[in-house]
Amino acid sequence: MHSIARKTYAPAPASRVAFLGLGAMGYPMAAHLALAGHPVTVYNRTMARSAAWCAEFSGVNDANHAPTPRLAAHRADIVFCCVGNDDDLRSVTLGADGAFAGMRPGAVLVDHTTTSAGVARELYAAAQNLGLQFMDAPVSGGQAGAKNGQLTVMCGGDQVAFDAVQPVAMAFSRAVTLLGGSGAGQLAKMVNQICIAGLLQGLSEAVAFGQQAGLNMNQVLDVLAKGAAQSWQLEHRGKTMLADEFDFGFAVDWMRKDLGLVLDEAKRNGARLPVTALVDQFYADVQRMGGHRWDTSSLIRRLR
Repeated sequence: MHSIARKTYAPAPASRVAFLGLGAMGYPMAAHLALAGHPVTVYNRTMARSAAWCAEFSGVNDANHAPTPRLAAHRADIVFCCVGNDDDLRSVTLGADGAFAGMRPGAVLVDHTTTSAGVARELYAAAQNLGLQFMDAPVSGGQAGAKNGQLTVMCGGDQVAFDAVQPVAMAFSRAVTLLGGSGAGQLAKMVNQICIAGLLQGLSEAVAFGQQAGLNMNQVLDVLAKGAAQSWQLEHRGKTMLADEFDFGFAVDWMRKDLGLVLDEAKRNGARLPVTALVDQFYADVQRMGGHRWDTSSLIRRLR
């Protein structure tokens, strides 16, 4: 059981939805949709995972699973998706068994995967050619945000599609915002990851410095949280850094994938990202230490 509580908010009228990808993020996101009263059909590459989801939530609403993305998307008003990378996204949207082949005209596919802006624009064009709608909508908030229904969703696409999606996506979100045309959501997520990479390296250095100086860092972090250095990372990861706990949250492997997308995009648009490039290499050091699945705050382990 995932201990996902029904979220208190003004729910949208029920829409028939599908959810593709039941990983650490998708599983609770799909659950919140069911708990909000939307009939949900799920698909996962490993069918045992989708069967387990149905066993947990079929009593909540009309929940079922399908063997292919195409069958999951059949009759859905909105198809949500959260998979691993660009190629995974193509595999569940395109081709004879892809979601696009099963969607009714005018239906919307909302992709919550963190991908390149290029694949978002590619699939937007493919959807338009089929009389469908596509929105890139990466999320921030991690596994805790997904479980608690408190994700921040950054959207790129058309206003009409956004207006259909936003009230439904509030089932698992605290904010759903349209930031521009196709690809804008993915570009905004890259901005988010640039910020987080720099913050976590700075926090790691600060904590390591304070410990080396002999300060009571639990007390220091409490003080800093009330001043100009305050951040979500400081409040939620500072003390877990002190405790050397890295078995939760967003994995180093995922962050390196995301920073790879950021640095590729920077090459295309000419942005200079010296700190981000450096922190990406620091994460490579963490991987060499065996920290592939450690939380991203594990940067501090390089300094100990």
